[in-house]
Amino acid sequence: MKLYGYWRSSTSYRLRCALELKGIGYENCPINLLESAQKEEAFTSRNPFATVPMLETESGDRAQSMAIIEWLDEAYRDKPLLPSGLDHRYIARELAYAIATELHAPLNLPVLKYLKDPLGHNQEEIDTWYRHWLAKTLHPVEARLAQLESGDFLFNAPGMFECVLIPQLYNARRFAFDLSECPRMVRIESACNAMEEFKRAHPDNQPDAH
Repeated sequence: MKLYGYWRSSTSYRLRCALELKGIGYENCPINLLESAQKEEAFTSRNPFATVPMLETESGDRAQSMAIIEWLDEAYRDKPLLPSGLDHRYIARELAYAIATELHAPLNLPVLKYLKDPLGHNQEEIDTWYRHWLAKTLHPVEARLAQLESGDFLFNAPGMFECVLIPQLYNARRFAFDLSECPRMVRIESACNAMEEFKRAHPDNQPDAH
């Protein structure tokens, strides 16, 4: 497999976490988003969304990180990313998709660039925008974790939810978001970041990190 991604892309990061947790080997193929490499014809001819990550597999190119994670769990049954039990799988999806669908759209790189140019917002205003949307979703996720009385992980082991959460918290820290009201998420983050799988997936450990 080949993973086309960008070192600091949260969607690429979540897919790296998923691949590492499942123990699936892959070749890392960097796509420089800052140089708009994802918009070049050689890439868009394979991935019309012009986004990362894209996973090259024997059965075709896969786009959209959440769909890829679900596909991986169906195609490779070992080390499942979703828990057993219908209700537990629902909860994992509920929390993972809350972050993936509510936060990625308003906080991704094209939106942040558009806020700066042509809309003319300065970096402080953009950072305020970023933190506003983080709070809108992360605080309810924290409240749900409290209802579930979560521990080091959502359930017994890290899975889909943790693959989505850890990159979002990485971004939250980059934008100086106050995580003091999110102790359960911070506990999960600490437990995950102590694992070799998450260490290998971390942005700083990617070949294109700079």
